Amino acid sequence: MAERSNGTLCPDDRLSGLVLALGADRARGLRDLDSMIASFPADPRLHFLKGSMLASSQDYAAARTAMHHAVELAPDYAVARFQLGLLLLTSAEPYAAQEVWGPLHALPDDNPLRIFVAGLTHLIADRFDDAVLDLERGIVLNRKNAAMNNDMQLIVDEVRRRRGAQKEDGAAFSSVDILLQQAALKSTRH
Repeated sequence: MAERSNGTLCPDDRLSGLVLALGADRARGLRDLDSMIASFPADPRLHFLKGSMLASSQDYAAARTAMHHAVELAPDYAVARFQLGLLLLTSAEPYAAQEVWGPLHALPDDNPLRIFVAGLTHLIADRFDDAVLDLERGIVLNRKNAAMNNDMQLIVDEVRRRRGAQKEDGAAFSSVDILLQQAALKSTRH
């Protein structure tokens, strides 16, 4: 029978083992993750991890649900809040993303998550130069999460690509175009 703990976090060593299991055998790792969530339902890290795994499997609705639960459990879990907002944004829900990101504006001025949110907010408003500046600044400051930097760099590259095409052929584009491209790229990565 699974160990049950209503208010405690999963021990770090078990969480580390789970992450290794997910890398070695995804199907088994997901079963272990569900079992771990049953044992530690109040651990937001487990719900965030499940949301991340579901998003990488292109089950975006279930990923949003899991990440939302992580944020409900731990409203100050900044990376989960940021990733939930990014998932909402690339799912064509910019207003919901901005609402989720709201508390991240209170982070220190040099916090990469706050800067990424500023850049993505500029992107939503079609302020592309400001978006690129903030996203690149956030990438420089973010030394903890290479995967997040890769996602932000994909957006920067797409803005630049479209800006170059716009100068060549005069074709207009908007943040919607870029976000749809980001969603398409997201569906091809694991």
